[in-house]
Amino acid sequence: MATFADSNGSARSQTYENAFMSWLESLFFEHTPLQAVIVMSIIIAAGLGLGKLKIGGISLGVTFVFFMGILAGHLGLSIDPAMLSYAQSFGLVLFVYELGLKVGPGFFSSFRSGGIGLNLLGLWVILLGTAMAVAFSVIFSMPMSDMVGVLCGATTNTPALGAAQQALEQMGLSAQGAALGCAVTYPLGVVGVILGMIVVRKLFVRQSDIRESSSQDEADHTFVAGFRIENPGIEGLTVRDVALAAKGHFVISRLWRDGAVTIPAGDTVLHCGDRLLVVTTDDELPEVRIIFGHQEDRDYNAEDVDWNALDTDVVSRHVVITRPEINGKRLGSLRLRNSYDINISRVTRAGVRLLATPGLILQLGDRLTIVGDQKAIDAVSKLLGNTEAKLRDPNLAVIFIGMVLGLALGSIPIAVPGISMPVRLGLAGGPMIVGILLGRFGPRLHLVTFTTRSANLMLRGIGLSLYLACLGLESGAGFFDTIMRADGLTWIGLGFLITIVPVIIMAAWSVRRSHIDFGSACGMACGAMANPMALNYANETLPGDNAAVAYATVYPLGMFVRVLLSQILVLLFV
Repeated sequence: MATFADSNGSARSQTYENAFMSWLESLFFEHTPLQAVIVMSIIIAAGLGLGKLKIGGISLGVTFVFFMGILAGHLGLSIDPAMLSYAQSFGLVLFVYELGLKVGPGFFSSFRSGGIGLNLLGLWVILLGTAMAVAFSVIFSMPMSDMVGVLCGATTNTPALGAAQQALEQMGLSAQGAALGCAVTYPLGVVGVILGMIVVRKLFVRQSDIRESSSQDEADHTFVAGFRIENPGIEGLTVRDVALAAKGHFVISRLWRDGAVTIPAGDTVLHCGDRLLVVTTDDELPEVRIIFGHQEDRDYNAEDVDWNALDTDVVSRHVVITRPEINGKRLGSLRLRNSYDINISRVTRAGVRLLATPGLILQLGDRLTIVGDQKAIDAVSKLLGNTEAKLRDPNLAVIFIGMVLGLALGSIPIAVPGISMPVRLGLAGGPMIVGILLGRFGPRLHLVTFTTRSANLMLRGIGLSLYLACLGLESGAGFFDTIMRADGLTWIGLGFLITIVPVIIMAAWSVRRSHIDFGSACGMACGAMANPMALNYANETLPGDNAAVAYATVYPLGMFVRVLLSQILVLLFV
């Protein structure tokens, strides 16, 4: 009887054990949607956790997700190929589109002020790396079908690899060498750009080369100054007459006369001896000084200025635009000055102070500095919304519409003379360009593209983490076997040189010779190398958005040239 009980308990235990093992197998190894989510989540969570560790003062951050993906692939974890392809593509599209939305408002002004120079520097990065690849192929007798993969991995450019593979397949050749070359050189391609930036910062960068600047098309940073009118040429003229005759732009926030303060309108007559509080820009301050005369010594640009203490009859308040109906309208079309007897002196957008000119196109999230009577300001606040809680929810519809438009643009074939196959902007180039355009011009079309900084960072982080996890998982299976081969070690060494040498040369040249700030030089290098992971490192270690704006400025042309060159190398040297 005891023997029967023991055998019955043993059988039950074996059944439980088998059920448990079957459950674990289905959870981690059987290709199902549930298993795909679990594997990707483990890779991303472990990578982000390890990415916080600093080695020699350096933290790789989200880039560690890629290495965890490689390790998982090497240990035998995999997911359904279709799901892997979808998650990788979606992550990349989400990242580059949100990045485009972020830098879009300052992209065009940045391009005008230095974009051509940045793109020329980026092209030199690309040409130096390509020339090194051709030279290494000759020196080491390495087939170009393999070397083009090494080049794509060293420059972390999977669209260029896809173009090269397509060219090889159309020529009836195997593309396996190119894929393996890209896989084994990709990790150091990521790290190499980061190391290159660190070397340049240590050896060639002064503290003055690390500066934060941000630009908008509508205006530069504002400057507030007090004036006493001493120019007899404007005696008896109205504010409107002076503004029309002046070359510079300015806004008169307050006017003091005979001990009383008023909010000047366009038909207000100016007299010598009047005291004015004027908002203009740094560049146009000399012109405004000539117009009005004596500038007071008091600094009105300090952070601790109490504007409400300047007088008792007028108050100053910040009002946030949260009504979607206001998005995309010009400030002058609202006729706030005439309707409410108030004055708007400045508009703050993403931390940048803009001059409140009538032609300024307003966007959701803009913070207006309004001067006037308290009751009038309360009425304007109701008109504009001023409910910041409404801004916390991103407009998800515009995000997905933008990604659809970006993918459509990226799939358009572009015929290039002398190349048998058309070139496409692909999953990365198309969505980024559409993101830039919507970020800049969306408000004019009354599209609400505003997202809070935290929401934008989260969406970008999710996208980049998905992309890196899938890329690592895809490369992990044959990664270590390829490394152990003699030619694998050669690929890694040559790829690392192709990565780091052009970055160091051109980043150092940009800072020391072209006098570009270090953040923009890093963004230029990351854009030319198509390396969003290195860009993320630059964003975390440098102030401002200079690196991101420079990246977006260089990336579209750099991506197009990389895709084109990979096909040219195959056609000419294979």
